[in-house]
Amino acid sequence: MERPNAWKAYDAAAIAELEELCGDYRAFISENKTERECVTASVAAAREAGYMSLDEAAALGRELTAGDKIYATCHNKTIMLVNLGTQPIEQGMNILGAHIDSPRLDLKQNPLYEAGDMAYLDTHYYGGVKAYHWVATPLALHGVVCKKDGTTVEVRVGEDANDPVFCISDLLIHLASDQLKKPAAEAVDHENLDVIVGGRPVVIEGDEEEKEPVKRFFLDLLTEKYGIDEEDFLSAELEVVPAGAAREMGLDRSMILGYGQDDRVCAYTSLAAQLAVTEVERTSVCLLVDKEEIGSVGASGMTSRFFENTVAEIMALAGEGSSLALRRALANSRMLSSDVSAGFDTLYADRFEKKNAAFMGHGLCFNKYTGSRGKGGSNDADAEYMALVRDIMDEAGVAFQTCELGRIGAGGGGTIAYILAEYGMDVIDAGVAVLSMHSLWEISNKADVYEAYKGYKAFIERA
Repeated sequence: MERPNAWKAYDAAAIAELEELCGDYRAFISENKTERECVTASVAAAREAGYMSLDEAAALGRELTAGDKIYATCHNKTIMLVNLGTQPIEQGMNILGAHIDSPRLDLKQNPLYEAGDMAYLDTHYYGGVKAYHWVATPLALHGVVCKKDGTTVEVRVGEDANDPVFCISDLLIHLASDQLKKPAAEAVDHENLDVIVGGRPVVIEGDEEEKEPVKRFFLDLLTEKYGIDEEDFLSAELEVVPAGAAREMGLDRSMILGYGQDDRVCAYTSLAAQLAVTEVERTSVCLLVDKEEIGSVGASGMTSRFFENTVAEIMALAGEGSSLALRRALANSRMLSSDVSAGFDTLYADRFEKKNAAFMGHGLCFNKYTGSRGKGGSNDADAEYMALVRDIMDEAGVAFQTCELGRIGAGGGGTIAYILAEYGMDVIDAGVAVLSMHSLWEISNKADVYEAYKGYKAFIERA
C-alpha cells in the first residue's frame, strides 16, 4: 500500500498556506530552543487567541461554559490549553499531546573552571545524544538564573548576529590515530563536553595577582551584563544548544533544517491546530510537556499529576466536579500522541523495513506501536481506533502514512502515548517524519509539517 507524495496534490492556494505555516514554524523553533521559551511563546499565542489562565478563572470564581478557553502551566515548562465544547467534559476530550524538550547539554551546578588559560563550563548531557555531534560547532547558551532575592535573570547568548558563540573543542586529526580506532560511542567522552567560554585574563595593576584570571574576567562580564556571580550557578537552569536559526533546505526549499524538531515540529502544529479551531463539540486539549527525552519524569513530565489535576480543576469550574465524572472524562477521551517518527533514509536503508517506513513528504505518520524488543514499553493502539482515525483523515483530505520506528531489532524508542493510555483512553502516535533525529540539525519536509497541522485540526473537529 504505497502512499503518494503529498506535494503532487497541492494547488497554488495550498502551497501558499503551506509556506505561511512553515515560515511561522521556522520562526518558532529558531526563537524557542528551551521548554521554558516554548511555554512563554505558547502563553502569548494563547492569550492573543482569547485564552484565560486557569488561575485567573479560579480567582474570579468564574463558571466555565462551552466556548471558554483556558490554559494552565506547570513550572514554566509544561502548558495545557483547553477549549470547552458543547458536550459535557465527562463524555471525553480530544487531546493533542507533544513534548517541547529536546536533547541538549545542561550546565552542571558547579560548572565554571579555568584550565590551560581558558575558561570552561562543565556540562551534563540531556536525552539521547551522540557526543561527537557537539564538538567543533557554534553553540549558544539559553536559560534562567534564579537569585536568592527572588529575581530571575534570563540568559540568551549566541543567537543574535552580534553575539559571541561558544564551542567544544575536538581533537585535531593529526593526533587522533587512537581516537579513530574507537567505536563512535566512545570517540568523544561525554564528560569532556565542556564548553569554552573565555580566553582573556583579567589584568590587575600592582602586586596583587589573580589566581584564575581568565575565569575572573568571565565572571566580571557576567556580573556586568546580568548582575550574577559564581554562586548563582547553583540555582540556574542553563542549556547549551546549537547556535543559529532554522533554515529552508534544498534548492527547491522543500525542507526545513533546524534544531529541536523532535518534538517541536509536532508541538507547534498541535498548538496551531488548537488555536485555529474556535468552536468544538468535544472539549479539545493541547498538551505540551517537558521531560519526555528522559522518561517523562519529574513535576513537569507527563507522569506527574499536572494533566489530571488540571482537568479536575476545569471540570469543577464547569459544574462537573465529581471524582467519577473525572474518571469517565479521562477514559472516554481520545488522543493523538503527537511525536515524530524516523524518516526513511536511503543512506541507511538496512535500518528500515521499507514497506512499513515513513517517507519524507508523504504526510502525517501514524505509529500503531513503538517500543522495542517485541513492542516493549509501547502503547499498541487497537484496530477500532485506527479505523476511526483513518476515516477522519480521509474525510478531511489529509495525506497520511503508517509506519514503524525502524527495522525489528535495530533499536527502538517510545513516546508519552502509553502514559495517557493508562486512563483507558484511545491513544495513537501521530507525527512528522524526521531525518537525523537527535542530531544538532534535524530535517523535516514542509509537506509533512502542513499535513500534520491539517490532521491535528481534523482530529480536534471530528474525533
